[in-house]
Amino acid sequence: MKNKKFITLGFASVTLSLGLLFSSNLFAESSKLVPKESETSRLQSLAKFTKVIGIVEQYNVDDITIEELMDKALDGMMQNLDAHSNYLTKKDYKKLKVQTSGEFGGLGITVGMKDGALTVISPIDGTPADKAGLQSGDIILKIDEKSTISMTIDEAVSLMRGKVGDPIDVTIVRKGEMKPLVIHIVRGIITIESVHVKTINDDTLYIRVASFDQKVAADVAKEIKKRKATTKGIILDLRNNPGGLLDQAVDLVDLFVDKGDIVSQKGRQESDAKTFTASSRATLTKVPMVVLINGGSASASEIVSGALQDHKRAVLVGENTFGKGSVQVVLPITNDEAIKLTIARYYLPSGRTIQAVGVKPDIEVAPGEVKTRKNEFAIKESDLKQHLEEELEKVDGKKDEIKEDKKENKDIITSEMLTKDIQLKEAVDIIKALVIIKG
Repeated sequence: MKNKKFITLGFASVTLSLGLLFSSNLFAESSKLVPKESETSRLQSLAKFTKVIGIVEQYNVDDITIEELMDKALDGMMQNLDAHSNYLTKKDYKKLKVQTSGEFGGLGITVGMKDGALTVISPIDGTPADKAGLQSGDIILKIDEKSTISMTIDEAVSLMRGKVGDPIDVTIVRKGEMKPLVIHIVRGIITIESVHVKTINDDTLYIRVASFDQKVAADVAKEIKKRKATTKGIILDLRNNPGGLLDQAVDLVDLFVDKGDIVSQKGRQESDAKTFTASSRATLTKVPMVVLINGGSASASEIVSGALQDHKRAVLVGENTFGKGSVQVVLPITNDEAIKLTIARYYLPSGRTIQAVGVKPDIEVAPGEVKTRKNEFAIKESDLKQHLEEELEKVDGKKDEIKEDKKENKDIITSEMLTKDIQLKEAVDIIKALVIIKG
């Protein structure tokens, strides 16, 4: 039986939710989290800490209270554990609660720490950040006039969140650019449509998953069932998908894999260890698959793509993923304060970790357009079509019919669209080959 739990892949996000698990159960079991050292050693360490606090309080050049000293000590300790753990003061904790439950203006990006720098994991489709031109891999140097050096993820998220309609300037460093770029963005309400479906060549189903919200697996299953009779191959596009709910990642893989492990979670405590397995009852299709990934694919996206790769269920095309495979929980320490702590890491069916490594594609393809050589002497189909339509418009009663024919079908990806996306074009070619082999 599948072992499921409604848990989020802890990511700081400038969207309508942060995707963090709030927990008091772990706090109640805090005695189990301390190192198994001798009581003498622990008392000596605590005495040393108390002594340092006392010395700083007495001799520091600036007058500082014991409360301020403790906040600084806790903040420094948590930040030095890993990039995603931190201490939440009364002010920080209140802001986090607002971000996880309230409606607010944001940019529409997911950020994380990579090599010590605040990095854009991905902009979300159609959001202010996406429209302004922010890209996966951009390093954020400044938020308005504030430097992000030594800034926590939560502090950065708080600065980027604001009133709808208010502008913000984000200074970034981008690979390939000679100098920093200033991106001007106007905050907006972030609404995310997670699943987009189109068809290619009538027999290939293109499924774009922008993020893993509560209905992703159900929406994808619905679309597969609707087109099952005509579908010979599936392209799952997880590019710039920052992640989301773990149970949705597991359920999505389960639609394509009928047995075996999907992902396992391992922490220091036995209670943190969990394994999520596939069930044949949930599997909908075994048609050939290609999964598109890039540096903006993180967390749940990496679990899905990595699991399908380990099961040899899909060919992965694109670029190496972000490398976010750890679990964070928010643990209250008082009514007004808390800590955010990394308690476990995710492992793919083969046993490999995602954290700081990511998932490597089977076929590496950089983004860009398909380069084609023009034949100057060939008659363009578009020119010929336009000429014929002009002739037909001269015929009485046909003008309205021609206009109707010219409407674009938004549910179909055309060959012209494929030339603008070389990664997708490669995926289509691979699907064609796999269908031929299978057939």
